[in-house]
Amino acid sequence: MPNLWGVNMEEIGSKWANRFIIAAILQGGVITAMSIVIVGIQMSYTQVNIIQYLSLSFEGTAKWFFLGIIFYLIVVLAVAVSALFYSHLEITLKKKFSKASNMLAGVHLIGMNIGGAGAMIIMAFAGLAGTGVLSIFTEGKLGPKYPAIMDSFIEPIGGFIAILALGVICGGIGFILAFRSK
Repeated sequence: MPNLWGVNMEEIGSKWANRFIIAAILQGGVITAMSIVIVGIQMSYTQVNIIQYLSLSFEGTAKWFFLGIIFYLIVVLAVAVSALFYSHLEITLKKKFSKASNMLAGVHLIGMNIGGAGAMIIMAFAGLAGTGVLSIFTEGKLGPKYPAIMDSFIEPIGGFIAILALGVICGGIGFILAFRSK
């Protein structure tokens, strides 16, 4: 059955590797779009150097912005590296995925992408909100620092991290099941 691009994944050899590569490409697109928006706003609003402002206030909530971006990049790489594991299992070792290992691989794909992206985007957003930079997007001027806002983001970030962890654990179990199959 062809995917969005008309490619039959079964003919290529590794349906899960292809799914993870496509997910990594899409996630890379999201982080690129986020970067373009920040650069675009910086170019249109020249009164404050946003990145310089954030880096000077790194001891506060700005670190959440930077950590969110850095961890998002790590999630994108982790999704791509997961594709290598699936490729190794399906192509190199010629392992067949059972119904259970296919379900676990699906949870892995969804958990890493939804949980990882959700947690990291919320972290970056919370960092912008706490530093007052977010008000540049909404009001056109730099707002006051508001570190207490971080308290309202702890549960959503934790929830998405739980989804991420569930996906990674299921992926590990699925790898083991597929590796041990005949």
